[in-house]
Amino acid sequence: MGLNQRRKTRRRVPQRVKNPLAQPSAPGEMWSVDFMSDVLTNQRKFRTLNVIDDFNRDAIDVAHSMPAVRVTALMEQIINEHGKPNISG
Repeated sequence: MGLNQRRKTRRRVPQRVKNPLAQPSAPGEMWSVDFMSDVLTNQRKFRTLNVIDDFNRDAIDVAHSMPAVRVTALMEQIINEHGKPNISG
């Protein structure tokens, strides 16, 4: 009847080293960039581009269409207003 089947043993995975996330101590040290999308009640899609200074919140851009030219222009505008983030770590 095929009841004498071998049981599969679980392989143990070594525990990973957990490193805490870097926390900026002043504005302009670290930025996070993220795209999000959703649908309106009329079934029209829209996207948001979130550019966030990790020390304090910065900018959000919302549009139905977000081509690369618009993303580049927004990033250049934010860099002109606030300067580039310090990436020296």
